[in-house]
Amino acid sequence: MSYDFLPLQFTEYSAENMVRRSREFYENVQKRRTVRHFSERKIPREVIENCLLAAGTAPNGANLQPWHFVVVEDTKIKREIRLAAETEEREFYENRAPDDWLEALAPLGTDANKPFLETAPYLIAIFAQSYGLDENGNKKKHYYVQESVGIATGILITAIHNAGLVSLTHTPSPMNFLNKILQRPTNERPYLILVVGYPQQDTQVPDIQKKSLAATTTFM
Repeated sequence: MSYDFLPLQFTEYSAENMVRRSREFYENVQKRRTVRHFSERKIPREVIENCLLAAGTAPNGANLQPWHFVVVEDTKIKREIRLAAETEEREFYENRAPDDWLEALAPLGTDANKPFLETAPYLIAIFAQSYGLDENGNKKKHYYVQESVGIATGILITAIHNAGLVSLTHTPSPMNFLNKILQRPTNERPYLILVVGYPQQDTQVPDIQKKSLAATTTFM
């Protein structure tokens, strides 16, 4: 495959504007919080579509875009996903999780019950394509799959926050039940479930702090 090349669409800002825009973005995104209590309020599908389009702009290996998003609104399918996820979660909490992991989770108040998988108006199941298929069904290698899907997921989460909604990343392990329920092919592996909606009224979140810039960054 070959590509035509086009002029870059780029807007340059003054140093003052760059500082202002970067600060305003940080002030907005720092308010993003993971939420486990969702309202049943409906969301216009166009909002979800726009957020997914934003996710699709993510840089990725060789522009092969090795992701697939399944947007679940159907109540019966959400119920199936909840039951399957809670089965894995119970096994995790009761048998698989080491004590130190459970100790780290305890302050957050999480457990095997996942009612948000039914309550929230949308679940977005994100799949990573380990390889592609051409028009003849032949395998086509994908590159930097985990990195590419991770970047796209980060943009999606940020776009959802920017739209005025909240989300939760949910990763029951294993997640291969999603392939069966959502009828996805074997070249796609579940990456995570993103729960999307409005927060329930009077929702509270843990009072946590993020590491400082000095603790996470080295300038050389």
